[in-house]
Amino acid sequence: MAKTRKSRALNFIDYPSPNFDERNGEAVEFLVLHYTGIETLEGSLERLTSKNAPRVSAHYVEAEDGRAFRLVSEDKRAWHAGVSFWNGKTDLNSKSVGIEIQNAGDLHSPPPPFPQAQMDSVLALCQQIVRRHNIRAFNVVAHSDIAPDRKQDPGEVFPWAWLAQQGIGVWPKPLKQDYDASANWKDDDVLKRLRQYGYNPNLGLKVTLTAFQRHFHQEVFATPEKVGIADAQSKARLAALLRSKTKADKAIATRKKNAEKRMRRRK
Repeated sequence: MAKTRKSRALNFIDYPSPNFDERNGEAVEFLVLHYTGIETLEGSLERLTSKNAPRVSAHYVEAEDGRAFRLVSEDKRAWHAGVSFWNGKTDLNSKSVGIEIQNAGDLHSPPPPFPQAQMDSVLALCQQIVRRHNIRAFNVVAHSDIAPDRKQDPGEVFPWAWLAQQGIGVWPKPLKQDYDASANWKDDDVLKRLRQYGYNPNLGLKVTLTAFQRHFHQEVFATPEKVGIADAQSKARLAALLRSKTKADKAIATRKKNAEKRMRRRK
């Protein structure tokens, strides 16, 4: 894939799904990316608009050729996340926009790649959604991040690093200080920090670290016995992400504090 891509205009194909309800006043904080896990686009659209139980949907579906289908309005609560948790929040359906990306996923081994035309469209859509709702980079997540014990999508071949290069989501760039800081982490330390980063505190190390690696250390999936093992690279990448997130959290807190001061002065 090319290193950088310019955003492009999207022409949506409206394909309404009846599977949604109200957000009940919840603001959009998260962008959740999925693969459909179905062989064909036609099959995915049929599933996401079916009234047969279990009823599911998403706000958008991205086709392999770059076409973008709009199924549910963003002001409505689509049913894509299920039982979910991220960074202290539950019921992410009420707080997120969901994009289903056409890809057969784990029906194949290894999962099929995501075509460039599709990813260019995904990028353009993500950029629009992030701007529209002011979504933090750390809140652009995989379905497997928010439901690690149930889901694998969008999978270990999804180009998260490329997407982060374009300004969507985050990607770890560990420094020597991150390797040093994490060198002596035991399994309990790793699990504690995975939970600090945002993962569900009720899940164990193997399932949580596998989800982390599926997003941030995909190379381990070439050697199955290394999956779910806290090696030096996974630990350093986690340390780097926590360092960046802590810095971003402090900046947000400072801006909020300064805004409150300005409001008090105006009174």
